[in-house]
Amino acid sequence: MKRLSKAIYPAAEYPETILQIGEGNFMRGFINWHIQKLNDCTDFKGRAVVVPPRKGSVTALNEQDGLYTLCIQGYHDQKEMNERMVIQSISRGISTYTDYEGFLHVAENPDLRFVFSNTTEAGLVLRKEDRLEDRPQASFPGKLTAFLYQRFKAFSGDEQKGLIILPCELVEHNGDRLEEYVIGMADEWDLPPAFITWIKEANTFCNTLVDRIVPGFSQEAAEAVQKEEGYMDELLVTAEYYHLFVIEAPAFVEKELPFQEAGLNVLFVEDIAPYRMSKVRILNGAHTAMVPIAYSCGLETVKEAVEDEHVGPFIRHMLEEEVLPGLKLPEDELVLYTQSVWDRFCNPFVKHQLLDIALNGVSKFQTRILPSLLDYVVLKKQLPMKLVFSLSSLIYFYRASADKVKDDETVMTLMKEAWEEENHSNDTIAVHILSNEQLWGRDLTDIEGLSHAVADQLTFIQEHGMRAAVHRMLHHQYESQGEKA
Repeated sequence: MKRLSKAIYPAAEYPETILQIGEGNFMRGFINWHIQKLNDCTDFKGRAVVVPPRKGSVTALNEQDGLYTLCIQGYHDQKEMNERMVIQSISRGISTYTDYEGFLHVAENPDLRFVFSNTTEAGLVLRKEDRLEDRPQASFPGKLTAFLYQRFKAFSGDEQKGLIILPCELVEHNGDRLEEYVIGMADEWDLPPAFITWIKEANTFCNTLVDRIVPGFSQEAAEAVQKEEGYMDELLVTAEYYHLFVIEAPAFVEKELPFQEAGLNVLFVEDIAPYRMSKVRILNGAHTAMVPIAYSCGLETVKEAVEDEHVGPFIRHMLEEEVLPGLKLPEDELVLYTQSVWDRFCNPFVKHQLLDIALNGVSKFQTRILPSLLDYVVLKKQLPMKLVFSLSSLIYFYRASADKVKDDETVMTLMKEAWEEENHSNDTIAVHILSNEQLWGRDLTDIEGLSHAVADQLTFIQEHGMRAAVHRMLHHQYESQGEKA
C-alpha cells in the first residue's frame, strides 16, 4: 500500500510564509490545522517550514511531502463529530542538526512573515552558553536569535522584513519572555545595536494561549484510513473538536491572520491574563497532576483516569477545592469551565496517553500547578494537601517510572542523585529536591510544613501503594492538613 504523499494526494504549492519551530502532535493538530483553514477559507495562502527544536527527525515528514491526516473527533452542539482531512499547510521539514545552513537560508526568504513555536515549557529558556557560531544552538531562543540575525543581515535591516512571532508554549507572557530572551542573547553575543533595535521595532512578539487536546497518533484511526482511503500515514494525528486560540497583539496582526473569517475560535484581546490563568491551572494543571498518580495506579489514558473510582474524584476535588479559589474570574464561570474540561477529558473518541503528557513534567508542574499551591497557601494560610500530593506523586514517579520519564537531562540527573543518596530518608530526599531552585524556580522548603508533608506522603505511597494513598487523600482527614503555612 502506498504512503500518503503528493503522488497520490496533490497539494497546492503556496509560498513558505511561516517558520514553525516544533513538529510534534500539538502543532500539527492545532497550528497547521489553523493554517489549513486559513488557506481553505481566506486569501491567506501560505505554508510552514517545520523545524524540530531538538534532535527530532523530519524524514517521515519529508517522505510524505509534508502531508498528514488529521482526525477530529468529539462533540459539538450535542452532536457527534467525526471529521477527517489531509493537512497540506506544511511545505517541508528541516533539521538544524543535519542542515543548519538550510535553516538559515529560510531566513533569507522575502515571503516569510510569521514564526509559530511550541517547544514545551522547558524549551522557552535562556541558555547563555549558546553561541552564534554553534551549529546549531542548543536552545530555541538561541536558534531564533541566530535566525533573526541572518534575516537582519540578508535584508540590510529593512524594517519591512520583520516577523510576527507567536510562541505557543504554555508560559506566562510567552511572547514578552521570548523577546526578552532574544534581546538578551543578542546582547550576550555582542551583536550590533542596530540589530537589537531592529528586533524591537521591526518584529512583533505576541503573547498567546492555546487550548486543544491533541492525543496524536491512533492505530485504530490509521487502520481506518488505510481501509477507507487506501494509503498509509505514520504521521496521522487525532484531536478533539474543541479549540481556542487567544492572541494578545496589535490590530494589524488580526488583519494579517484572519482566523475568524475562517470560522475559527480565535480571540484577539488586549489582556490575555485571565484566559491564560484559568486554562493553564484547570485543564493543564489537571493533566499534569493526574499523570504520575494515574499511571502509578496502572492507568494509561486521561479518560481512564477521570473515570477511575479514586483518581477521577481526587482530581475533581483538587480542582474545585484548591485550584479554583485562587482564580480571578467569577465562580460560576470557573465552575462551568471546569465542567467543560471534565466533559472533554471523558471524550470517548480521544485516547490521550498519560505518558505523552508526562514529557518535561517538572517544568510543567512549575508553571501549571505550583502557582495554585502558592496562592492557596497565601489565601488559606495552610497547605493545599491534594496539590501537595500531586507534587509528592511527581517526585515518586521520577523514581518508580524512571524508564518511562522523558525530561531535560539536568532534571533527570538531579532527581536520580536525590534518590540515590547514601543513608537517605524520605525527609532528606524531600528537602534535597524541594530546595533545588533549578527545578522549581525557588526554594520550596521555605513553605512551612511542605517538605515534611511530601516526605510523609512519599513514605505512605512506598509502603501502601499509590491507589491506597489516593484513597486516603479522598476519604480521610489528612493529619498534616491543618498545618499552618
